[in-house]
Amino acid sequence: MKWNKYTINTITSAIDMISYTLNEIGVEGIEIDDNVQLTDEDKQSMFIDFLPELPEDDGKANVSFYIDSDEDDGELLSRVREELEDMRSYMDIGEGTITESETEDKDWMNNWKQYFKSFSIGDIFIKPTWEEESDEMQGKTVVHIDPGAAFGTGAHETTQLVIKQLTKYLKKGDEVLDVGCGSGILSIVSLLLGAGHALGTDLDPVAIVASRENAEVNGISEEAFTLMEGNIIDNREIKDAVGYNKYDIVAANILAEVLVPLSGIIAEHMKTGAYLITSGIIDDKEELVVKTFNENPDFEIVEVNHQGEWVNVTVKKIS
Repeated sequence: MKWNKYTINTITSAIDMISYTLNEIGVEGIEIDDNVQLTDEDKQSMFIDFLPELPEDDGKANVSFYIDSDEDDGELLSRVREELEDMRSYMDIGEGTITESETEDKDWMNNWKQYFKSFSIGDIFIKPTWEEESDEMQGKTVVHIDPGAAFGTGAHETTQLVIKQLTKYLKKGDEVLDVGCGSGILSIVSLLLGAGHALGTDLDPVAIVASRENAEVNGISEEAFTLMEGNIIDNREIKDAVGYNKYDIVAANILAEVLVPLSGIIAEHMKTGAYLITSGIIDDKEELVVKTFNENPDFEIVEVNHQGEWVNVTVKKIS
């Protein structure tokens, strides 16, 4: 199947009105392309591995929609053009022009799988669920992962940095807290390495579903891997449910902007002598994160590691 793609060249201030109008006249889905920067508040609410670097916001934006080429008789496009002309009478929509192109039908939800292949981190093999185990994996720790719409195949440098530290500091029977668990890969690795129990938190309900499904594929029970949707930084109910003075290992593969406020509250959930393994730190944020931990009397930095442009900071709770 082929699709006709139509891209409206507009400005960021007009996106909401254009999106609303397209929906009203029968366009079922749209894509928005802009360079609007996230606010600090936005970043602090995002428990994810990393954010792409965006160019400076120039106020321009594109809103795209698709029509099946076999059903595209021009009627819907004509209505879009009429609505854009009407909008011009009462608001600025920038150019308001429409660029036309054609695209092949793709399985957008699964197309990325062709790029996710099995690989190893030391003696740990990360394997997509749709691949068979190779002879090389026999007798090794094999993690079966299908991240779905949640971040965390293990291929990203930040995830690998944390996994390497888990193999170094995790002990049999340890209690593990995984903040921003994504696909659940760090908790699953911890449990396969011998952790007694893992608890994963994430703001995204999709991550909770993906983590549970990945745990099941790896033979991990709900008793061994608990999941909670919510924000451990400022949600008292979540904090109480997570528990205090309880964890031997905390893994936090999240943005530096989230690590800073997290560093001020996470010690109360950790045992004395426990390790906090962090990543998701782009190299130009290393100084900020290191300074934050150096100024916190609850922690001492034991390691700083680099892989590509990403940084791991591992700290130990000392009080």
